[in-house]
Amino acid sequence: MAICSRRETATVSQASLMEATTRPRAATSPRLRAPRRVALLGGTTTRDDCAVGLRYLANPGDLVQGPAISDYERCFAEVIGVRHAYSFSAGRVGLFGILKGLGVGVGDEVLLQAPTHIVVANAIRYTGAIPVYVDCRLDTYTIDLEQAERRITPKTKALLVQHTFGIPVEMDAAQDLSKRYGLALIEDCVHSLGARYAGRPLGCYGKAAFFSTEETKTISSTMGGMVVTDDPELAHHLESFQASCAFTPAALTWRYVLKLVLYHLLSKPHLHPYSRALYERLGRRHPLPRPTSSAEAQGLKPPRYEQRLSNAQAALALRQLHRLKSNLQHRAATVSGYSTALGGRAYGPRPPKLATPGFVRYPVWVKDRTAAMQAAARHTVLGTWFTSVLEECASPAAAGYVPGSCPRAELAATHLVNLPTHLRVRKEDVEAITLALQHLVSTPEVER
Repeated sequence: MAICSRRETATVSQASLMEATTRPRAATSPRLRAPRRVALLGGTTTRDDCAVGLRYLANPGDLVQGPAISDYERCFAEVIGVRHAYSFSAGRVGLFGILKGLGVGVGDEVLLQAPTHIVVANAIRYTGAIPVYVDCRLDTYTIDLEQAERRITPKTKALLVQHTFGIPVEMDAAQDLSKRYGLALIEDCVHSLGARYAGRPLGCYGKAAFFSTEETKTISSTMGGMVVTDDPELAHHLESFQASCAFTPAALTWRYVLKLVLYHLLSKPHLHPYSRALYERLGRRHPLPRPTSSAEAQGLKPPRYEQRLSNAQAALALRQLHRLKSNLQHRAATVSGYSTALGGRAYGPRPPKLATPGFVRYPVWVKDRTAAMQAAARHTVLGTWFTSVLEECASPAAAGYVPGSCPRAELAATHLVNLPTHLRVRKEDVEAITLALQHLVSTPEVER
């Protein structure tokens, strides 16, 4: 579709919701069905998406370049409520473009929270700037703005706020802080597509924002990112930066699309008990492309870093963007089930009063992560965002993190598990998962 109208979005969302609620009931008797095991990711794509992907694989003439890219960017900008959107091969590339467009460079400092992902810190470091880590709050797992203020220096040029797990940062306080110190406010929305604060979509509050459509996110194009802004000068820089980026090679794009189709099939709950066992047996030997390169894990800039999103991936992401409303409704209902079963606000995060989260996953604090994963293994694969203050890093020191500087983040990295919220999670799954975890959930050992 060339235009993302509200009417089209609502129609597709209703159709998707109907499909999600009716299709499973058409299966055979429960006695004859294989056991269910909910995958951590997947659940955002449909059979029709896979059919579209297979058509691109069979006829790759417009696999890399084509009209879906501009259509997707236009629709994305409308969903966020901004004038400009630019797609890239990954959200991290978009962040790098934002920083370059803002003139952030050698010796400058950028405030960002821990825990986060190594690729976020890398994007800052690749400009020559210095990431300055700020601890998280343990009621939201988002940035501690009071500590952020204490870490501002004359070299600080930007405040990067991460809406962790889809939980909005208190954006009025973040805007006030950035305004008082003359900082560029950037939103990290990789977890939070569709979430809102004070009734407005996340992504429209700062100077710019970046999103991810990597396979673990709210919608998936296997890899992919988007930058949005309402600032005309920054938009000009981003347009130039995007034009300077090469398109993802056709062979890699082909593998991304194939991976999307395979993940749709292999993450089906009745197949996942077997496909997950095969995945774990293969380990790092599996042939599918990985989201983080070994160079990035070590804090190094990989070759061909600056790349654009392909046409086929844009087309697949656009289809899912049209279904965003029903996607978010399902996630909200699933989180409500988790929260109720696990004791509500006593054990789950406590979003700000003005926040409407868009939970890409539901974070839960547990006494023993290994025991929790084993207890839930029959029913789901638990997520482990975060296992480090810089997820997937070879060592936090590779990106300049000083041990002990963010103690709450370090504690969270040993106690958090994340429950799946995607469209394949049913009420029966919520009940089974929470029953398995009830004796292991806890509250942070330090004062919130």
